[in-house]
Amino acid sequence: MSPVADVIAAFMFGTLVGILVQRSRFCNVAALRDAMLFRSYRSTKALLVGMMIMTFLFTLGETFGIGHPVQFDSGLNTVIGLFLFGIGMVMAGACTVGTWVRVGEGNIGALWALIFTFVGMFAFSMLYSVIHWPPAYGLMDHKVHLRSLQFGFANARTLQDETGIPAVVFGLIQVGVLALFYRAILRREARQKAAATGGSAPVGEEGGCH
Repeated sequence: MSPVADVIAAFMFGTLVGILVQRSRFCNVAALRDAMLFRSYRSTKALLVGMMIMTFLFTLGETFGIGHPVQFDSGLNTVIGLFLFGIGMVMAGACTVGTWVRVGEGNIGALWALIFTFVGMFAFSMLYSVIHWPPAYGLMDHKVHLRSLQFGFANARTLQDETGIPAVVFGLIQVGVLALFYRAILRREARQKAAATGGSAPVGEEGGCH
């Protein structure tokens, strides 16, 4: 497609997704927070379904050579970064997607969270160019190097190239694992509903960014 067509397609897709996210009140923070704190799994189930669909379609595309898989090393820096990002999302009360939605709705607190998200990314890009994490930068070759605190990586495309097994097979395995989590949630909800029989209030609260 031409650049103009790409922009139009991206605008239409982004608008559709934005409407769906805003109307459904979907939020990655709520998907995890509500499940752990309030035993409410509405957003968690939506997240799992989305992950199953995305995993299947992505690995199906990889099987036929469609798309460009992201390849990067995961290491101790990744673990620390994700942990700090998770704390930030909980403090902000929403994930990045939820923050965009709340900014569009006029939430000033979410606007500050979004601004400092960009500030943090800019600061990291400047700092990264100076310190070159990890210490042994030349060892970032997608293989395990404990002395550089890098754990390597293995995605479906890598496994397909190394084993000859189609990437979609590994995708289906992951979909199966996610489906087991979904089934476990349904069973827990059934137990909650049974325990609530007799007039007691349901446990937890509905998902969404609060």
